[in-house]
Amino acid sequence: MRILLDTHIYLWWERNDKNLPKIAVDLISAAQEVYVSSVSIWEIAIKKRVKKFEADLDALMEGINKYGLIELPVTSKHAEMIYHLPLLHKDPFDHLLLAQAISEPLRFLTTDKMLRQYSDIVDVV
Repeated sequence: MRILLDTHIYLWWERNDKNLPKIAVDLISAAQEVYVSSVSIWEIAIKKRVKKFEADLDALMEGINKYGLIELPVTSKHAEMIYHLPLLHKDPFDHLLLAQAISEPLRFLTTDKMLRQYSDIVDVV
């Protein structure tokens, strides 16, 4: 299985946070390939800048390699896919992450139940 981590899932994974559900740990550990999107780093940087939460950006970027994850850059194919997504959710970061997962295709691992409405590739943990 190839999976893309939602931003919160990656934050919890990198921090070894107890909020990360065991099922998520099991799925990540068993996956053949695990991706972290550059969108997640962008989202964290913006939220850190406006003081929505604290995060060590350097550690998060280094964690991609440290944990053997694969960085997924944004492509024009991903951006175009956003046009085809229904407006069920207002978060532009989630829209782009979903567009990436659908385009590649990758399983999308998240805790956001609303995102399940978009596709059967969304795994809510």
